[in-house]
Amino acid sequence: MKQVLQNLKTGETVVENVPCPRTPHGHLLIRTACTLVSTGTERMLVDFGKANLIDKARQQPDKVKEVLDKVRTDGLAPTVRAVRHKLDQPLPMGYCNVGVVVDVGTGVDGFDIGDRVVSNGWHAEFVAVPKNLCAKMPAAVSDEDAAFTVIGAIALQGLRLAGPTLGESFVVTGLGLIGLIAIQLLKANGCRVLGIDVDPTKISIAKQLGAETVDLSSGQDPIKAAHHFSRGRGVDGVLITASTTSNEPVHQAAVMCRKRGRIVLIGVVGLELSRSDFYQKELSFQVSCSYGPGRYDTEYEDKGHDYPVGYVRWSEQRNFEAVLDMMSAGRLSTAPLISHRFDLTDAAKAYDLMTSGSPLGIILQIPKREPEDIDQDSHRTVRIKSSQPSDTESPVRVGFIGAGNYATQILIPAFADSAATLHTVACSRGVSGVHAAKKFGIRNSTTSTEELIESPDINTVVVATRHDSHARYACAALRAGKHVFVEKPLAIHRDELAEIESAYEGRPNAGTSPILMVGFNRRFAPQIKKIKALLENTPVPKSFIMTVNAGAVPGDSWTQDRAVGGGRIIGEGCHFVDLLRFLAAAPITKVQAMRMGGSAGTDVCDDKVSIQLAFKDGSLGTVHYLANGHKSFPKERLEVFCGESILQLDNFRKLRGYNWPGFRKMNLFNQDKGHRGCVTSFVEAVMKSQPSPIPFDQLIEVTRTCFDIVEQITEQ
Repeated sequence: MKQVLQNLKTGETVVENVPCPRTPHGHLLIRTACTLVSTGTERMLVDFGKANLIDKARQQPDKVKEVLDKVRTDGLAPTVRAVRHKLDQPLPMGYCNVGVVVDVGTGVDGFDIGDRVVSNGWHAEFVAVPKNLCAKMPAAVSDEDAAFTVIGAIALQGLRLAGPTLGESFVVTGLGLIGLIAIQLLKANGCRVLGIDVDPTKISIAKQLGAETVDLSSGQDPIKAAHHFSRGRGVDGVLITASTTSNEPVHQAAVMCRKRGRIVLIGVVGLELSRSDFYQKELSFQVSCSYGPGRYDTEYEDKGHDYPVGYVRWSEQRNFEAVLDMMSAGRLSTAPLISHRFDLTDAAKAYDLMTSGSPLGIILQIPKREPEDIDQDSHRTVRIKSSQPSDTESPVRVGFIGAGNYATQILIPAFADSAATLHTVACSRGVSGVHAAKKFGIRNSTTSTEELIESPDINTVVVATRHDSHARYACAALRAGKHVFVEKPLAIHRDELAEIESAYEGRPNAGTSPILMVGFNRRFAPQIKKIKALLENTPVPKSFIMTVNAGAVPGDSWTQDRAVGGGRIIGEGCHFVDLLRFLAAAPITKVQAMRMGGSAGTDVCDDKVSIQLAFKDGSLGTVHYLANGHKSFPKERLEVFCGESILQLDNFRKLRGYNWPGFRKMNLFNQDKGHRGCVTSFVEAVMKSQPSPIPFDQLIEVTRTCFDIVEQITEQ
């Protein structure tokens, strides 16, 4: 299928061939009829992409600070690679989609195949959209009219915050799509409206829609015009729908308003406010959040939990429905707002027009297809031209499940540098998979994990998805007779671990092949290998102190969600349990864990924990996994006390020995946590039919220990 993507590095807009998305739980799969280009939001994204690195940095000063912090902790080269990787990611464009439901995911009610719907789906021939971001279309509403629904909901939410009443006077500053729709909604509420803009064409449309206007291009004074418009009393409210870095729109709005007037910011403007503007009149100022209640709430948008209508009357979805009702009743007209139409395949021309001129509403149309063409377009796999000649194919033929940041920044590059053949990459929506395939020479991109796992051309499966799916995919791949590399953790529940044990023991040709590996990469870091070698000459018990300056993660992040990420101890803390198990070279015999308690205004999460491990050889290990530190301190520090000597490793860059015979230091210019060494060892084991570089019983032991830790801190 075709989809519009933008390159954040260059600002180039392309129409890419990507696999049709799957239909996840709680989603609808929609065949698109048409979409609307948001000439405000999408132009900002294109302008950002076309800006040079300095201008990009100026636009995002908070990101610059994060980059500098990363340079101090990880080194320059890894930071540069991370920044380049971020800018290299393709950005799906669009959020105003109209189409027909072709598949209904599990957990969805109220929608059926064949329903005409609007959604915030991308510019693509097929989109998978959560049910709460979709709304059924009345029969009287055309596809092109409905394409303005999401934009209309943005305007409507601004109105709801402003609370206009019959007979009030309002100013709308900025007459783009949102501003012109806001005028109609205000008129429908019985308000008098004054529209302000610099574009005479938009001024003319506003007049057609019943607004009085101020044309800034002709030198008209908006303050005087508003004073006259309000009969000398000051307007009741101002909706700012403009896009500018200037502070002037907010200042003008304050001057225009009567005492206790209302100002709502819907667009993007400068926000250096003058206290005196607001103080004397006791003005209210509010920023509107997109389509309404539910926006950016994962419980509402991703998990499909609706708000009770008695408590939240107007959610995102209900705002969509209200806009559609206005269209159906003929009280919201979109015909004057359409300036251009393009086929989806010509989207690049539409974006060139958007950045070089001043179009209004640009409709992207999907050409009509015959049923057999639709079936072909919806195929789940896209073949990407391979960069590897078939006569040099490796016996290790890899399929990747997952193409997120970690997979594309760390795992896939490591496999690409190994002796493996990269055959297929699977991800739920296809875009990142196609990008990864093109970048790393992978032959195919698919949204069908089932096809990948069952493919006879693939003998090795790499699982790099969210944690709650690791066990499921690992078991399926083992039962299909594949070698499996699972990005940690192996499982997030005990029953999943039991299922993995069963699948491993019952795998075809049990023995050395196929093998199971978990990405506990720190074992393979060069400095850890050095520590391991030094410890082999000291048979006395050791004491390990691992301090992890983990950094704060919001409590509503998926990594903190035990049902999805397993929590941070299972999801990341497992690395350090495994590392100490590796260095001790002895089984864990006892574990004790304590979690930091909460206080007023402080959430209690699983990321401020002290863990004590006892090993069979008498060694002791302590892991301080703490999310309440500062970035200036090393993220990971390991200290080993042994036989009156000490080894100290800071952030996998600086290793120092204190009173260690024959060893003083081993420093690296750039951080190396062993990712490539881990992958190389796995690939070599598969090629040579050797056992897994990490014994299976140790994978199970470490995972069970992490479950013990979480259970202990949960009971406190």
